[in-house]
Amino acid sequence: MVLVTGGTGFLGSYIIKHLVEKGYKVRAIRREKAVLPFYIPKEIFEKVEWVTGDILDVVSLEEAMEGIDQVIHAAAVVSFLKADRKNMYLVNVEGTANVVNIAIEKNVKRLVYISSVAALGRTAHGGSVNEDRKWEDNKINTHYAKSKYKAELEVWRGSAEGLNTIILNPSTILGYGDWNSSSCAIFRSVYNEFKWYSPGINGFVDVEDVAKATVLLMESNISDQRYIVNGDNWHFKQLLETMASNFHKKKPYKETTPALIAIAWRMEKLKFMLNGHRPLLTKESARIAHSKTYFENAKLLEALKGFSFTPLQESIQKACEKYLAALPEAQKLQPKAT
Repeated sequence: MVLVTGGTGFLGSYIIKHLVEKGYKVRAIRREKAVLPFYIPKEIFEKVEWVTGDILDVVSLEEAMEGIDQVIHAAAVVSFLKADRKNMYLVNVEGTANVVNIAIEKNVKRLVYISSVAALGRTAHGGSVNEDRKWEDNKINTHYAKSKYKAELEVWRGSAEGLNTIILNPSTILGYGDWNSSSCAIFRSVYNEFKWYSPGINGFVDVEDVAKATVLLMESNISDQRYIVNGDNWHFKQLLETMASNFHKKKPYKETTPALIAIAWRMEKLKFMLNGHRPLLTKESARIAHSKTYFENAKLLEALKGFSFTPLQESIQKACEKYLAALPEAQKLQPKAT
C-alpha cells in the first residue's frame, strides 16, 4: 500500500496514475475542499482510497499512514508571492517534518520525497548544477527554494533516525494539466500570445517522466540519495517559441532587459494590490527568468538503467495538442492579440 500526499496536484495526480496503472494499492490524502484533477481519467481515481486530511493535521496524517508500506510525499506550496510566504514555509517545512515523524512512528518502509532543483540553490553566474551542489544563501534563491531546502533537512534528519529515504529534485515540470495553475500556466501565457521572453536558460522535464522516475526509484533498493530529474536545458525563448508554433500562435518577439523586467514586476505588484489578481511576474521569479542554469541528469540515468527522458519538443507537442483539444471552439477561433 502506497500513500501519496499532494495527490490532487499536478505531479501528484500523475504519480497516482502511474502507480494505479502498475497495479499498486494507492491511498491518497485529499483536503476537504480539494477537487480531483480533470486531466486524469476518472477510472484511475476510482481505484484510489481517498482520505480527507492535511499534512499539517497530525491526527489525520497518522490515520492516513496506518498500514502503509511506502509514502510518496509530493504535497507542497509553490509560490513566488510574498502573501503566500508564511503558509508556504508552514506546509513545505512543518508539513514535511510531520510526514517524516509519523513515517518513523508507523515504521513505514520507505519515504520518497519530491523536492525541487530549487533546493540545490542558484548562483548569480548560473552554470551547471548536479547533486553535489552545496546550498549557498544568496539573493538569487527564492523563498520557495529556501522552503524546499529546509524541508530536505527534515528528510535527511529522518534518514539519520533510520527512515529509508530518497529525494527527487525535478526541474520545471511541463505537461497537460490545469493551465490556470502551476507551471502549466506557461502554456496559457503562450496561447494568449504573450510577447516577451527572457534571455535565461533553465531545466525542463515531462510530468510523466517525473512520475515514472518516482515509482522506479521507490521500487529500487537505493536509499539515502538524491536525484535531479531533468530532461533538457533550454533557453526560455526556445521554449516559448516551440509552444507558440504548436499552438499556431504568434511567437514572443521582445526580449526583457533587467530594467524592463524590473518595471514589469512592479506593475504586476500594483495590479495585485488594486484588484487582487495574482501577478504573472514577481521580484523573485524575475530573477530566475534571467538566470542561466544547466541541470545535469547523469546520476539518475546511471541509477535507472533503460530509463530515458521524453524529448522536450515531443513533450510540448503532446501537451499543446491536448490543451487545444480541451478548449471550446469559440476560444480556438478568437482573434490574435495585438
